[in-house]
Amino acid sequence: MKVCKFGGTSMATPESIRQVESIIKSDPERKYVVVSAPGKRFKGDTKVTDLLYAAAAEKERYGVAGASIEEIRDRFVTLARDLGLETDIDSYIDEIEEGINNAQTADYAASRGEYLSAIILAEKLGFKFVDAAEIIKFKFDGTFDAETTNDLVKALKDIEGGVVIPGFYGRMPDKSIKTFSRGGSDVTGAIIARGVDAEIYENWTDVNGFMVTDPTVVKNPRQMSVLSYEELRELSYMGAGVLHPESIFPLKGSGIPINIRNTFEPENPGTLILPDTSGCPRASIVTGIAGRKGNTTISLKKAMMNTELGFGRKVLSVLERYGISFEHMPTGIDTMSIVIADKVLNGIEQAVLDDIKGKVNPDSIEVLHNLALIAVVGHGMANQIGTAAKIFTALFESGVNVRMIDQGSSEMNIIIGVEEKDYEKAIQAIYYAFFD
Repeated sequence: MKVCKFGGTSMATPESIRQVESIIKSDPERKYVVVSAPGKRFKGDTKVTDLLYAAAAEKERYGVAGASIEEIRDRFVTLARDLGLETDIDSYIDEIEEGINNAQTADYAASRGEYLSAIILAEKLGFKFVDAAEIIKFKFDGTFDAETTNDLVKALKDIEGGVVIPGFYGRMPDKSIKTFSRGGSDVTGAIIARGVDAEIYENWTDVNGFMVTDPTVVKNPRQMSVLSYEELRELSYMGAGVLHPESIFPLKGSGIPINIRNTFEPENPGTLILPDTSGCPRASIVTGIAGRKGNTTISLKKAMMNTELGFGRKVLSVLERYGISFEHMPTGIDTMSIVIADKVLNGIEQAVLDDIKGKVNPDSIEVLHNLALIAVVGHGMANQIGTAAKIFTALFESGVNVRMIDQGSSEMNIIIGVEEKDYEKAIQAIYYAFFD
C-alpha cells in the first residue's frame, strides 16, 4: 500500500489535477492521498495559502476579510467548474469567510487551502474525504500528539476504497485548528504513511527529486538516485527545499522509504530516501551540497577560556534569555564562535552583545555579518582520506576565503562559512571538484 502526497504545483490547475488523477489511477496501491493547497499557476501568481494569510490580515486590520476571499473563491470555483465537479464550492467558501470573520485563528485561515484542495480531488477521484482535523492531533502545549494521531490514522485502513486527506494541519484539544510549519503537508504525508504501515511514501512535486546541489547555482547538476534519512535531514535543514526537514521523524522507527517524484515527469524514478544506504552504489563520496545565506558570527576571545568553568553555559544562557537558537558553535582553546541566523538578531544584536560582555568579560568580541554557510554531506566522507583537502583545495583555487569550518560529530558533513559574495563561486568549486 502506498501513500502519495501531491504538492501545490500539482494541485494548481485543472490540467495538473487531471495529471494527479492519472498517476493515482495508474497504480491501485495508491490508496492514501495527501494534498497541499494550490500553488502558483504561472510566474507572478499568488499561492492560495498566501491569499488565505492575506484574508486573515484583512480581517485583523479592517474587521472583515474582503478582496483576498474573492480571489480564493474565483480560484476554487474555476477549478471545480473546469474539472466538471458538482460540489458547491461557493458554500464552502462562505463557511470559510464566516470562520475568518468570526475571529478564527490565522492557522484556521491558512489551513483552508488544503481543506478545499482535498474536497476537490476526492470528488474527482471518487475517493472518501477525511478531514485532517479528525485524525491529526496536537497537545495542549501545541506539540504534536504522535500517539493519539497514530491510533486515529490506523483506522483509515478499515475504509473501503481510496482516501484523500488535507495536509498541513490538525486540531488542538480545544477544537481549534493548528498548522505545522510552512510546507507541513510533507509531514502529514509521513504521518499517514506510518499510521497505515505503507510500503512506501511517494512525495510528488514539480522536480525530479533531489539534485546534488542548487540548479540555480550549478547548471544541470546531477540527480541523486538515493540518499539516507540522515543526509536528507542535513541537506533539507541547510536549504535543499524539496522536502520538509521534519518529514523523516514520523518514519524513522518504521523505516518506510520516501520516493520524491515529479508529477509532470512520472516516468522519472526520482530520488529514493532510505533509513540505511550502506549497500547502495554511490557515484561519489559526497551526496549533496547545500547552503544558505543570511548568517552572523559572534566570535569571542579570552585567555585561558578552557579553564573557566561555565564559560559556554553563560554565553548560551544569554541566547536563551533572548529566545535565540544558534546554528553552529566552533570552538578553540581560547576562542568560541557562535553562528546565528541574521533574522533572529534583527533589532536586538547590540543588546545581546552587551549581555555577553557582561556575562563573560571577553578579551575581544568580533561580529561578522553576511556569512553564507555551505554543507558538504555524505556518509562516504567519514572513511575517505583527503575529502576535506579536496574541498579546501577547490576553494583556494577559486579564490574563496574560508571564514569558518565546522565538522559534525558523525563525520557525515563539513560546514564551511564564506562571505556571501563568494557563495555561488564556492558551491560551484566544490561541486566540480567531486562531480566534474
